[in-house]
Amino acid sequence: METFFLSHAYLVEHCNAPVRRSLMDTIDWSYRMIGIRGPRGVGRTSFLLQYAKENYDVRLRQCLYINVNSFYFQARGIVDFAGRFVAGGGQVLLIDQAFKLTDWREQLCECYHKYPYLRIVYTTTSVNQGDDDDPTELSSISRMYVLHGFSFREYISLQTNEPFEAYTFDELMNDHSRILRSILPRVHPWHYFQEYLQHGYYPFFLENRNFTEALLKAMNNMIEVDLLLGKQIELKYLARIKKLLYLLAIGDPEAPNVSRLAEEIGTSRATVMNYLKYLEEARLINMVYREGDQFPKKPAAVYLHDANLLYSVYTPDMTEQHIMETFFVNTLWRHHTVNKERREGLFLINNHTKICVCDKLRRVRTAPDTIYVKYNTDVGREREIPLWLFGFLY
Repeated sequence: METFFLSHAYLVEHCNAPVRRSLMDTIDWSYRMIGIRGPRGVGRTSFLLQYAKENYDVRLRQCLYINVNSFYFQARGIVDFAGRFVAGGGQVLLIDQAFKLTDWREQLCECYHKYPYLRIVYTTTSVNQGDDDDPTELSSISRMYVLHGFSFREYISLQTNEPFEAYTFDELMNDHSRILRSILPRVHPWHYFQEYLQHGYYPFFLENRNFTEALLKAMNNMIEVDLLLGKQIELKYLARIKKLLYLLAIGDPEAPNVSRLAEEIGTSRATVMNYLKYLEEARLINMVYREGDQFPKKPAAVYLHDANLLYSVYTPDMTEQHIMETFFVNTLWRHHTVNKERREGLFLINNHTKICVCDKLRRVRTAPDTIYVKYNTDVGREREIPLWLFGFLY
């Protein structure tokens, strides 16, 4: 136990979290079982350590961070360990990468029932591992939250040391002029936007290492570990999934030809559709449908989950329009319905708001029922909103 407390103290002391994630204030920390779901690379570990640093003095030993990558937990599990922690006065156990434990749901539930005064916060992958049919009922006793990558708002706050507030979609639609007046005198967002698209979504940019190499490693782990482990996919199919992701990255996002993709990776059309769903769960892609359609129908467009991923598998054919649409979809998919219309750059949001994503220099035939979201500009007017402002939705 002493070894784990020493490790906890070291990690908390050296935790580098210059941006306080907005999720920290969203979570109801009074719950006894809290799950933090998110893809690799978005900062799940730093999030747990930041919470411990803000709320618990390491000398009191009330809070303890553990990572189940430790062979100790692979051999002995966490139930007895949690009991010893509670017996020593422990109150909050932070369990990182809980999903890597055998029977991890059952073990967490056993802790919940055996130690009624212990609070557990655990992290898990974004890949759905059958939670809807959870026989241990972990989903019913857990309050689940999702940690995403840095928003453009969080990124620009870090770069400028200026606090900026988040806004709702309705506020952006109805009051963007006032919002812009509160932001633009303090910063020129477009100066930072291209940097964010290339390396601002994942916290790797805070570390002194090659960002692209770190992101590629995370992407491979999402597929090799999270997908194969969570979906029980045989190792021999790994290359097919990676090739599919690459083909999606370099291809036209609109109207993907599923039959051609199946032929290129050597599998069936139905299997490709399943792989697409798995890649979306891993937060490697976003699928956008026509209004009224949903999986398992063919999507109207497939984008990589965020622009950082696009740059990591850069292709000379990558267009600015493609990059900007990728960013736009990523800002909205969490809390809004995003459908693709047939015109380039045209989306239907929440089944009623038409939005056209386009370059400020592009001449388009305007329609009275459409909002124009424009890139390559800081400013907006009337029914025109700068694209970067959608990065302030969280």
